[in-house]
Amino acid sequence: MRILLINPPAGSIYHFLRLKSPPLGIAYIAACLHQVGHQVKIADLNVEPIDYRNLPYHDFDLVGISVDTMRYPVALKIAEAAKRDKRTVVAGGQHVTFFDSETLSTGLFDFIVRGEGELTMLDLVKHLEEGNSFEEIKGISFLREGEVIRTPARPLIQDLDSLPYPARELLPLHRYTTKLSGRFLAAALTSRGCPFNCEFCACSQFFGRTWRTRSVENVMEELQFLRKKYGYRAVAFFDDNFTLNPKRMIKFSESILQRRWDLYWWAFSRVDSVVKHEDVVRLMARAGLRQVFVGFESGSQEVLDQIGKDLDVDKAFRAVEILKKYKISVWASFIIGALNETKKMIKQTIKFANRLNPEFVQFGILTPYPGTVLYEKVKNRLITTNWKKFWGGDPVIKLDKLSAKELKKLFWRAHLSFYARPKRLFSVVLPFFLRTSKDSRKRNQILAKPDLSQR
Repeated sequence: MRILLINPPAGSIYHFLRLKSPPLGIAYIAACLHQVGHQVKIADLNVEPIDYRNLPYHDFDLVGISVDTMRYPVALKIAEAAKRDKRTVVAGGQHVTFFDSETLSTGLFDFIVRGEGELTMLDLVKHLEEGNSFEEIKGISFLREGEVIRTPARPLIQDLDSLPYPARELLPLHRYTTKLSGRFLAAALTSRGCPFNCEFCACSQFFGRTWRTRSVENVMEELQFLRKKYGYRAVAFFDDNFTLNPKRMIKFSESILQRRWDLYWWAFSRVDSVVKHEDVVRLMARAGLRQVFVGFESGSQEVLDQIGKDLDVDKAFRAVEILKKYKISVWASFIIGALNETKKMIKQTIKFANRLNPEFVQFGILTPYPGTVLYEKVKNRLITTNWKKFWGGDPVIKLDKLSAKELKKLFWRAHLSFYARPKRLFSVVLPFFLRTSKDSRKRNQILAKPDLSQR
């Protein structure tokens, strides 16, 4: 079967800042489909200058669209364009998994793939080819005579080593220009699932509360593949809980050191993982860890407790101290706009961020994504269901003590208070914009420009 997989455009401020990374989810699905003989192509509209209205839908039997909440509106437009060419249209991703009924009611999608998509897509394509009953497929939703049919959930994939590497050869690699310490970043995933249950995060609902990992040996093989085939010397690990298991981190780091690889890497981590295991942090730094993304979230313990973040605010300074000790830069994340948060509490978080003094900060407005505990808690407080506003920078909840206008001002004030300081402005902001423009041109020269028709 001829299959086109589409990653819709994002258009948020983070896209504007060139924080672009490959869509690993659909790249994994593409690899699985290609492995059994299907003709698969990927259109990453998040980085490619392609108008979705001009895609050659008629050349494909099936169109699959990856859908998160912010990109749901544009996904509808893409599906509408594919439907004009009478294509079978499938949607997958967190938003449609939890809002399958709403999505199907548009009449623009034939099937919703709920949860992890690799095995479900393989099963769905096989049933489409053979004409078998769709009710036999686990993990899909579809309409039959106007009624939503929701088949039983598919069990989560336990052996992640059994999956092929993402089909990076189908991606426009020259357009992913994010760098780490001067090196272009590859993207990889080594685990799925989250044992924590933060109110604002849908990871544990989508990928499960059980943390599933690839073997360190399997990860090493992929890193070697990235080095040899593409020349990457830096990798971003997008696992939600990359550093969760200290023993695994020790084995991972020692494996890199044993191979004597000159490798830089980036990962998500937690305050407690850093504070409790300084010896592991030291080893990871020796093995090439250059930057971590840490969710500090708030300078108010009351807010942390309210949003279900199991974190002691006082430990944040110790975590940053340890990371800087081993020359690991910190990308700190903060959330403002909890239900009963006051202006004073938000200002406290802004001051907290400046006192921590990480290399980068990211402030987000608390956003209730479908599938989260938070969404069920505040769905009657929503001031908009314009899903394009669910990118983390627009107020979407009616708060107890702050208006939407006041919260938006505080959002911008938070960023300006950190980045407008002369030291940050001249050492981080201006060099960043100058560097990314130059890097984009250089990247285009390094990797050949792929054409959608040739993928």
